[in-house]
Amino acid sequence: MAKNGVLKETLDNGLKVIVKEMHHAPVATWWVWYRVGSRNELPGITGASHWVEHMLFKGTPSYPAGVLDKTISRDGGRWNAMTWIDWTAYFETMPASRIELAIDLEADRMVNSIFDPDEIESERTVILSERSGSENQPTWLLYEELLGAAFRVHPYHHSVIGHRVDLETMSRQDLYDHYKRFYVPNNATAVLVGDVDAKAILDLVAEKYGAIPAGEQPAEVKSHEPAQYGERRLTVNREGTTAYVMVAYRAPAIGDPDFFPLVVLDSILSGPSSFNSFGGGGTSNKTSRLYKALVETELAAGIGGGVTATIDPYLYSIHATVRTGGTPQQVEEAIDAELRRVASESVTKAEFEKARKQAKALFAFSSESVTNQGMWLGMAETLIGDYTWFETYLDQLMAVTLDDVSRVAAQVLDPHRRTVGWYVPTGTPEA
Repeated sequence: MAKNGVLKETLDNGLKVIVKEMHHAPVATWWVWYRVGSRNELPGITGASHWVEHMLFKGTPSYPAGVLDKTISRDGGRWNAMTWIDWTAYFETMPASRIELAIDLEADRMVNSIFDPDEIESERTVILSERSGSENQPTWLLYEELLGAAFRVHPYHHSVIGHRVDLETMSRQDLYDHYKRFYVPNNATAVLVGDVDAKAILDLVAEKYGAIPAGEQPAEVKSHEPAQYGERRLTVNREGTTAYVMVAYRAPAIGDPDFFPLVVLDSILSGPSSFNSFGGGGTSNKTSRLYKALVETELAAGIGGGVTATIDPYLYSIHATVRTGGTPQQVEEAIDAELRRVASESVTKAEFEKARKQAKALFAFSSESVTNQGMWLGMAETLIGDYTWFETYLDQLMAVTLDDVSRVAAQVLDPHRRTVGWYVPTGTPEA
């Protein structure tokens, strides 16, 4: 099926394949997306999705670990992978004439990754060290605590890297079972963007992936977060000299009609959010309301916010770094005052138009390259089941009205449905 220059087919085993021709440079990118992330993990195996991603770089009988890097680098390519709360994705960007290597490699990794016990123990040390590094960052530690308070039931309550106790006790069988359960063609989307012939690529993908048997369809997450009937608060006390404030409100999922009005509201409050995992450029937030209200008045050293594109309802979060001499209470009160103004007073037409233009510019910056196009198409298909969400992004953004933004501001910025976290430092520990 072709639409807007994009071909999409579904193989008999359930693998969805999306191909988009872009002939401005002799380059192509190949992505394989799996609909599995920390959202799909049960107690006892939190962090399994991220750990499995690491293990897929340890090789297969056909592509031993040391061979992979050398082969891709020799052909002038690059490769990487990412795990997030709703998905895990792998990609290679290479000269278009060599993209068959990437297609073959990912087909092999889907089925034949080894999960050597010694490699698993080695990687356990790496991941525990990664977690320790994150724990030394006050904002990461505060956000992990905030997630646990905001989500009582839904598995969004734990971080992608997982709980330390699970990382210490998870077995090789736990990881391999997770791999076999979710790394099946009927739980995956493959995307190719670049200087190729789309129909020839579809034939090649069918040849490489068509014989891989479909697995049992992974169970959908059924744990819906119940309604929140009051503000939740927490404080983290740990060494350091800088205080931080985070405020998180209930936010709509990517498929909700109110998602795009929230994107514009975010641009007004703290500057536009990028949904691109690479960052994809950026715009300054110095004209945003929260920057003017907190940074220019020297209450905060920095301020930011973020909308996250997710399968299930997630959070709209605001985070601030308290300037030396100030207090979390002062910063929180200033944030609250600005949010009340946005929720109760009309946003000006000029402010609204500027915010949409900023969000539009950020999207343009983050979708220029073939790699970024592959990222967007795969993410949209994985999260919402329709890659055209990316193709129509600007139309949906420009369809947002002032009334939409005002309505969503009043609905989302409800103080009774928020979680507030403070990081209050205890001072620098003695050497």
